[in-house]
Amino acid sequence: MKGLRKWIWMIAMAISLNGFVLLCPESNAQRLIQIKGSDSEVNLVQRLAEVFMKKHPDANIAVTGGGSGTGIAALINKTTDIANSSREIQSKEEEAAKSAGVQPFRIVMATDGISVVTHPANPISKLTLEQLGKIFKGEITNWKEVGGKDAKISLYGRQSNSGTYVFFREFVVKADYSPHMKAMNGNAQIIEALKKDQDGIGYVAVGYVVNDKGEMMPGVKIVNISKDGQSEAYSPAKIENVMSKKYPITRPLNHYTNGKPSGKLLDFIKF
Repeated sequence: MKGLRKWIWMIAMAISLNGFVLLCPESNAQRLIQIKGSDSEVNLVQRLAEVFMKKHPDANIAVTGGGSGTGIAALINKTTDIANSSREIQSKEEEAAKSAGVQPFRIVMATDGISVVTHPANPISKLTLEQLGKIFKGEITNWKEVGGKDAKISLYGRQSNSGTYVFFREFVVKADYSPHMKAMNGNAQIIEALKKDQDGIGYVAVGYVVNDKGEMMPGVKIVNISKDGQSEAYSPAKIENVMSKKYPITRPLNHYTNGKPSGKLLDFIKF
């Protein structure tokens, strides 16, 4: 379990509130625990749930994706116990929750480094945050403008219900995305597109390009990112870069529950 905790998404399991996890207690053993939301979190939470259920046969946990917005909407509609979200809940969502009698309670369960990814044939090895923002807002449209070959840049991003879409837009782009960006359903779809597009660039959760042993997945390449032109560029593939925030595009991954977890939703586990 140490490898799983260490390398999936390059996380430190800095679980608040003494470590909230999902558990069906013996008194309600067959009660299904629903977890829904962030595509960036779904594989991580699914793997943790699978390992936990093997160790605790009474636990019954279902994990699905759909995006952070979908998970939070399900929490508000009381159709999920846990909303996975790679962004913080928005004020309009808090208002909707209050109207529905739901009290969203945030638990930071991991730290993620959003990875900037290209095809391995692309010679670009590093970019600044400013260059990256200009690329995704459409101000830089050719790779030669950042020291690459003379080729039009293809953009791949997420759909608007994605927490990664929101975070990357607010933190990196700081404007609307280019209308030419292709909106993909999830991280895996971006990776598959980039494997076929030598001029493409996209952003994904680091767990989609680095396996649980810290090894790069085949077919794509991570671009190192620096805060500015005077700073060193770092890769999110090294956990210390993410946890120290030397890698500049880091964010918390969250669980949201309806009120402080207790009973069937609360147990403290250390694998």
